[in-house]
Amino acid sequence: MRTAAAGRGRPAGAAAGLLAALAAAAAEEQQQGGAGRARVGLCVLCGLPAAGKSTLARALRRRLPQRPGWACAVLSYDELIPPEAFGPPEAEAGPSGPSPLLPPWKRSRRELLQCLERFLRLLVAGEPLSAPASVTQPAWGRFLAWCQGQGLLSSAESAGAGRRWTRAATSRPLCLVLDDNFYYQSMRYEVYQLARKYSLSFCQLFLECPLECCLQRNHLRSHPLPDQTIYLMARKIEMPDLKKNAWEQNSLILKSSDCASEDNEQIISLLAAALENPVKQNEENTEQKEADRAICAASTVHQADQTCRRIISQTMKDAKDKNALPSEMKSLAEELNKLKAEFLEDLRQGNHLKNQICIQNQYSDPATSVISSFQHEATNLVNKYILK
Repeated sequence: MRTAAAGRGRPAGAAAGLLAALAAAAAEEQQQGGAGRARVGLCVLCGLPAAGKSTLARALRRRLPQRPGWACAVLSYDELIPPEAFGPPEAEAGPSGPSPLLPPWKRSRRELLQCLERFLRLLVAGEPLSAPASVTQPAWGRFLAWCQGQGLLSSAESAGAGRRWTRAATSRPLCLVLDDNFYYQSMRYEVYQLARKYSLSFCQLFLECPLECCLQRNHLRSHPLPDQTIYLMARKIEMPDLKKNAWEQNSLILKSSDCASEDNEQIISLLAAALENPVKQNEENTEQKEADRAICAASTVHQADQTCRRIISQTMKDAKDKNALPSEMKSLAEELNKLKAEFLEDLRQGNHLKNQICIQNQYSDPATSVISSFQHEATNLVNKYILK
């Protein structure tokens, strides 16, 4: 079992002392009627499908209220994101014809985080609970049903009458376990940003399970995923990088078999340490800024690479339609691929000054100018062969 620096080498006595202090604080808060700011922690469960995340989430929900006496709720993405969200993307009409919208599954994930943020604002600031403007009514309804099912909201609150939530959400520390694959660091970083925005605690539990074991477990499910989906995710999954990313320090990387017991003291100790050290809103340093840029740059380069590949494919087709010779086609392909490599390297090095824009606005499109320039250069290359 590998652990983050926050949990590495902590003596058993120290962990027990920390748990005892937290339990005493929780008891004192409960006697006072839950007065004061709610203590909330976000715990991200991540790993391949069938790695054991949901089993661990259910175990934590049983375990935490018993000892050390925290409230616990499990937000399962599989239950709150409808299956139809994983269908083909829709399209909307624009001035130049149909244009693709955000894929439904990405839109559903964004809506879920927006709903969670509204609930957090209710807890930490007492704001009225209302649906975010950009969230659909079905998504908001599913979220309210989840809150009520987890014992976090009264039926009156779900109906929109006042600001009443159950004592379980405020009278003792609340651990919100987010159960999903979270296979990209950027997915987990969105949750970290939410914790930082509201000064909540944040930690990660990554379940490491052999691919073959996940495939076997998946086959035993009532609704198994296609094997290809798990193979693809296994190639893409990004484990917590404790050395590179300061924001991932509160993490445990666990062998799937190590999580069989719900009395895993390392897990409880990590949650306790995170709860005692919430993320600070103004926690900014050079190392973290560099980590932010790295995450953004990786996403930007991937986006640009995919688009440049499509441009190359279309450019080669255009050249063929204009009766370019086979030898010319070969030379053109080599030049286009060399050009693509140069453009992507420029983007990686930040020569186009787009990474800072991406950090400032996560919904911007920092690769647009690079792609436009590449399109222009590709056209020039074709003309060099066709118009010579």
